[in-house]
Amino acid sequence: MKGQRRESMEEEEEERRSERQRIERAERAERRGVLRARPCGCGGTSSNSLSSSSADDYKDVISSLPDCLLIHILSFLPTRASVATSILSSRWRSLWKLVPVLDLDQRTLFSQSDTEYPGPTTTNSNFSFLDAASNIWTLRNAIPLSKLRLHWTSNCDSFLVETWVQDTLLRGSLQELNLYIFINGPNPPLEMPTTLFFSSTLVSLRLTGDILLNPPPASASASTFPSLRILVIGGVRYAKHNSISTLLAACPVLQDLSLSVETSNFYGLGESAGKVNVIVLIPTLKTLYVQWSADDCWLYKLQINTPALEWFRFEGGLGEDVVLENLPNLVEAVIELDDDDSNSVDYAKRVFDFSRPLLNVQSLKLSIEDAEIFCNPYKYGIPMFHNLSSLMFYGEHRPDWCAWDVVQLMLCQAPKLQILALKLTLEDQSYHSDFKRHYHLKEEFYVPECLSSHLTTFYYEGFSGHGIEMELVRYVLKEAKVLKTMKIIVESNLGSKAKHCIHKKLMNFRRSSRTCQIEFDEGHLDLYMMSL
Repeated sequence: MKGQRRESMEEEEEERRSERQRIERAERAERRGVLRARPCGCGGTSSNSLSSSSADDYKDVISSLPDCLLIHILSFLPTRASVATSILSSRWRSLWKLVPVLDLDQRTLFSQSDTEYPGPTTTNSNFSFLDAASNIWTLRNAIPLSKLRLHWTSNCDSFLVETWVQDTLLRGSLQELNLYIFINGPNPPLEMPTTLFFSSTLVSLRLTGDILLNPPPASASASTFPSLRILVIGGVRYAKHNSISTLLAACPVLQDLSLSVETSNFYGLGESAGKVNVIVLIPTLKTLYVQWSADDCWLYKLQINTPALEWFRFEGGLGEDVVLENLPNLVEAVIELDDDDSNSVDYAKRVFDFSRPLLNVQSLKLSIEDAEIFCNPYKYGIPMFHNLSSLMFYGEHRPDWCAWDVVQLMLCQAPKLQILALKLTLEDQSYHSDFKRHYHLKEEFYVPECLSSHLTTFYYEGFSGHGIEMELVRYVLKEAKVLKTMKIIVESNLGSKAKHCIHKKLMNFRRSSRTCQIEFDEGHLDLYMMSL
């Protein structure tokens, strides 16, 4: 009965929809008929114009487009949706086969509502995907691909993937290759074919998972990517300790590089091969993301010399052989250090040397722990950021932590700071109930220059209302003479009574800036310059 009722409701809804569409078409045709009408000798209008406008209104505009334009439109759709258009009419039946883009994703090719090919389960996920992907590949294999994306993480058939990639590369038209591959069991990783390293058409290359990279030596002058501009490598295996540097040396026009490295990526090479070399000497590079494990940072040798670099993010440990140089155009930096010996004098020097090329950045994001390292009071001093206009601290904090003094110190080291943002979470939730002590910020002999003349915007996400947080907000309101906006995002797990108390206290603080507006929100920071 429920099925019949549902079918009846669907039929009624379809009839109502058709009736609305018919009325709308008639109204549009009538309006166009009035506009197109021409006076006749008898003072009437031309019936031909009315009939032609009515016919135009019922015309299938999409189907009137040429095949090349329809294929271009289909190239922006997922392969699943592109194949689904084949049921529209006989003309659409084969159009999807001509699309030069193929996106095969094991997660989305089939959904739970499919009956012909059931959704992913423990027993049939690989069978469904393998069967569908093979059929799609066979049916449209006549057209060279410009873009191939393959996401296969359950029982991946590495031989089949290698065959597809090799065949696509040999056709000489591939511009984008995106592989996300994980091979189950003791099977070896997928070794990329040698033809990959001689591709003159590739513009974007993204490789993640159980993939082995073994680029030919740099002496092979033909082994270059003359068109490659985007390179993303995450957790793949390398055949040699210098495989990364060899690969990067073959990318003369690279603009965007993302590199994630773990010690396991080099298992089986042996310590006799020396340190892992990561040498980035690319004059065209504009964005760079480097991530590697801090536990084995002594195994890496990193050298970055990129004069055109504008955005840089580093996550991991600072080994003894980390060199940054020649970064005159760097605008934004995101630093997240992770080391156990952060209190040693030697590490303080490494941090100081690492930070020197970053002193001219305009936007800086630091974890609250790293900010304390940057302000380490050793003889090397605290770096001065003369051009810094936007500063964010993120991470976990404790209300009684000395990192709050670090915030003050960093303000003193950024005389032109305009935007200050804190995105913090409380480390110990018990502080919500039992932290009663009052912490006072150290009063400086002079007010930081940025507070007195430059700071216009202050954000705080994760505000809990503790004494130290209140002191920091009070301090900013008191000393920031040109502040325009202060936005406080209170922790969502606080009760309405606690939130009201926080609002009331903050609104009663004295403000040096007459134009300052305090805003409250329970959402999240949404700043293009503060995104993490």
